[in-house]
Amino acid sequence: MKKLMILLFVALFATIQTQAQVGRYGYGRRPAPVAHRSSYNSSHFGRLHDTETYYGLRLGLNVSAVNSDDFYLDGSSAKCGLNLGVVAGFQVAPATPVYLETGLYYTEKGGKGNYNGAFTYQLNYLEVPLLMKCRFDIDRETSVQPFVGAYGAMGVSGKIKDFNSRQAYSSFDDDAFQRFDAGLRLGCGLQFSYLYAEAGYDLGLANIGHDYFDTTHNGSFYATIGVNF
Repeated sequence: MKKLMILLFVALFATIQTQAQVGRYGYGRRPAPVAHRSSYNSSHFGRLHDTETYYGLRLGLNVSAVNSDDFYLDGSSAKCGLNLGVVAGFQVAPATPVYLETGLYYTEKGGKGNYNGAFTYQLNYLEVPLLMKCRFDIDRETSVQPFVGAYGAMGVSGKIKDFNSRQAYSSFDDDAFQRFDAGLRLGCGLQFSYLYAEAGYDLGLANIGHDYFDTTHNGSFYATIGVNF
């Protein structure tokens, strides 16, 4: 995982450096990406019948918790984890500032608690969001992009660490968490040229515990940086 993170950091900043050189020296120019093309602006009347698409890389941090009616599963103290992914988006209709975005993320969630001794939960997911974004241009290079939508996720790995007994267990065994999660996502992005940053919150709605009487839900704040092209 550390090697993967290093490779992603190198790829991300190499892309940023390349795009910065293109913008500075003017070689290899192409139509501007979603952040600063204003196809619905009257000055771009010739593109009113075109819709825009974009692709992006994301890398950031989660601050998450597990809230449960079951004291054994309640990890309501915050835990930090990795959040990285790729996205793709397209304009809903020509001459409108509304876009749909989806993608694939690897995201680390979980929580910390203190039931009969300290413990931590690590819940690692492959996550697919579906978001509706509205782009508000501040100038030709800068835009603000609030969004709302939903996500679905499948657990791929994770450990429950019991510091009292000094033992670790799989997070997705029959006595702990279910692999499927789903919920709502809302937040806001900011883009300058090809650079993009966003912050948001995942509100888990699916019961990720096995007990139908005691519900268990994920909750996670996140922040990412990246590029759109």
